[in-house]
Amino acid sequence: MAADAAEAVEMRGALVRLRRATGLPVAFGGLVESGRQQVRISELSGTATAALSALAVSSGNGLGGKAVALARPCAVTDYSASRQISHEYDMAVATEGLCSVLAVPVVVRRRVRGVLYGALRTTQPLGDRTLGAAVAAARDVEQALVVRDEARDLLAAAREPDPAVGSAAWEEVREAHGALRALAPRILDPALRAELLSVCGRLAEAGPGLGSRHVDLTPRETDVLACVAAGATNAGAAQRLGLRPETVKGYLRSAMRKLGAHTRLEAVVAARRAGLLP
Repeated sequence: MAADAAEAVEMRGALVRLRRATGLPVAFGGLVESGRQQVRISELSGTATAALSALAVSSGNGLGGKAVALARPCAVTDYSASRQISHEYDMAVATEGLCSVLAVPVVVRRRVRGVLYGALRTTQPLGDRTLGAAVAAARDVEQALVVRDEARDLLAAAREPDPAVGSAAWEEVREAHGALRALAPRILDPALRAELLSVCGRLAEAGPGLGSRHVDLTPRETDVLACVAAGATNAGAAQRLGLRPETVKGYLRSAMRKLGAHTRLEAVVAARRAGLLP
């Protein structure tokens, strides 16, 4: 799946979840265009016209542009009459018949990457519950973008001709590999989750010291070993993976037994030799 298409799927899913959680009749959004300070509205849910489709929202302009400029959620009760925003997009908003509107930025690594909007066709306040649901939907998109960014960076690092020469870079690959393994179970889109795990597998196979021993570890055993390889304690691995420390210990013991290891370090080394970790 191409990056743009996958990001569109994530945005579309977030809008559907936003409407379902809040009861808002209209939701729309888009991502910041590469190299430009503007958001292109690309996804619409519940709209009655095409007035908002492909609309370019510049940073600082309108409600969405204000959310981009401030990197925080913004809302107005009566869009056309609000003195809190500029009014470059009033015609498109009026054509769609929107009154109360909220805009939540999608922020990845302190940089705004997009905006989600929710709206009513009546003039009434949008409460904290509605705003909270919109923020949660934006967080879903942020997480998906983080995963894609990490996967792209890791694949670039994995193309290092000689990992022994680029040992420092390879340690970064290993650390990020563990973070991606921990993120995978939280990804709601099954296609994106499968793609992420496939990338993790390619990274592990590309690692130095690949041996011939065949070992079958479960996904969770591999997740735990990836955390251990990144220096996490059992408690730290449990927090990262959303498990109890006792459960992490069980997975670690099972992995050690399968790998013929007597210590955590031996298990990590054996997993790397077997091509299970980068």
